[in-house]
Amino acid sequence: MKFKVSFFAMACALCVASVNSLLAQNNDNLAKYIANAPFKMPVVTEPQFKTAVFNIKDYGAIGDGQALNTLAIEKAIKACSAAGGGIVVIPAGLWLTGPIELKSNVNFHADRGALVTFTTDHTQYPMIDGKTKILLSGNKLENVGVTGEGVFDGGGDTWRPLKKSKAAPQLWSDLQKSGELLSSDGNTLWPTKQAMEGEAYLKIIKGKSGLTDADYLPARDFLRPTMVSITNSKNVLFDGPTFKNSPQFALNPKNCTNMIIRNVTINNEYYAQNGDGIDLSSCKNAVVYHCTVNAGDDGICMKSSGNKGDPNTDPGLTNIIIADCIVYHAHGGFVIGSNTDGGMSNVYVTNCNFVNTDVGIRIKSSRGRGGLVHNIYIDNVFMHDILNEAISFNTYYEDTQKNATATAMPVTAQTPRFQDFYISHVYCNNAKTAIAITGLPEMPVNHIYLSDITISSRESFNATDAADISLKNTSLISPASTLIELNNAQNITVDNMKFSKGVTTFISATGPNTQKIKVSKTDLKNLAVPVKLDKQLDKGTVLIQ
Repeated sequence: MKFKVSFFAMACALCVASVNSLLAQNNDNLAKYIANAPFKMPVVTEPQFKTAVFNIKDYGAIGDGQALNTLAIEKAIKACSAAGGGIVVIPAGLWLTGPIELKSNVNFHADRGALVTFTTDHTQYPMIDGKTKILLSGNKLENVGVTGEGVFDGGGDTWRPLKKSKAAPQLWSDLQKSGELLSSDGNTLWPTKQAMEGEAYLKIIKGKSGLTDADYLPARDFLRPTMVSITNSKNVLFDGPTFKNSPQFALNPKNCTNMIIRNVTINNEYYAQNGDGIDLSSCKNAVVYHCTVNAGDDGICMKSSGNKGDPNTDPGLTNIIIADCIVYHAHGGFVIGSNTDGGMSNVYVTNCNFVNTDVGIRIKSSRGRGGLVHNIYIDNVFMHDILNEAISFNTYYEDTQKNATATAMPVTAQTPRFQDFYISHVYCNNAKTAIAITGLPEMPVNHIYLSDITISSRESFNATDAADISLKNTSLISPASTLIELNNAQNITVDNMKFSKGVTTFISATGPNTQKIKVSKTDLKNLAVPVKLDKQLDKGTVLIQ
């Protein structure tokens, strides 16, 4: 008996030592990221919680996957909050629940082995201000955490439509056989009739006065909820959990300050409509690290709508670090936009891997959704098998009238302004296009500094309506005969560029506004046509040194 007690005590001591060691490592990494930021990053501190434990089983929860535990979990959270805070524990088990709302000073901790499944009975999700209740939420909180190695399943397949263009043929066939409803154009499968008809219903009631949440109920299935969203809060921690199968966005903190997201796994299917991984909306002083994402839409994305201050002097999203993250599948690995109207500044992305994403580094917006986005730093990014662009700037996102609107428009507060990006030490093997920059005639993408970059791709580099672009110590490996294509581009400098033997034209330049192109420390002597200029451009447009 003494041996058993001694052994148990030793095991506990080892466990505590291991936890303390992990905490120390996390704190060391956090301090390192902040110290190495290329801007003055405020100190981000981890919220502290009382050690009192509130086990959901003590409040009537049953972990058999059949009993609905919404009320029991709510009781545990309220008891924890009333006691001044602590840890609400979800032990190993299969826990069925409806929506969960967190409170201040509560660490919501799902142990390893805990599988929390959000009910697919949509009647359990009330309408709040015309929106379907978020699965795991909290608003106006201070000191709140979602921790532990448990898994949360959002039951998203019962909410999401499926586009035929995104589905493998067998999946499309199987879902049709399972009873999914086919849209009239034959391009979308819907999980319910309410979901399929929800958009049309919302158009009918739009603009009517005196609408209540009951008026929105017929569109509940169409108004898919976010899976996890803490809003208008400070001192926020996500550490360890897996979020999978979300109805739309998986993890979407909004207007949070002093936030840590680490060791989080997002696992959404590649075909998950709007199935973003980690979206930070108008957050400040936040660090995201050691996270792994599979997403049906953007992987790790920055948004800034809803900012109440001046986006030029007080950006909605600022002081953000993304480090040591992996995105295995997504529309973009690291993404900015498309809604950037709240402004963004001081974002640092470092030491990340993007594999099989549609785009690697994706910067996007459009007229009416834009704002000033600047002081963005990206380095040490390693990518493989990128479907489209390794690096993309696009100011015509979802603009179906691109050709009709490719003339200068008045500059407004919502005009996209992408400038002062510093992108270095980026390496990519196998992309469709290495780098594509598309600005607006009235607001070129400008002051983009690209250095120490190696990309292999089928197509190389193109820029339209761009200014003050620098490429230094870059290697573009491509079978394309023309390496750099410029249209209405000014002040473009190329310094020490390496390229494949198949290149016959180094620069092809068009557009009446193209001027001041400078090439240095680059061997062009074996090219058939080093520079190809549009007839309206004079020979002095490109200077080769």
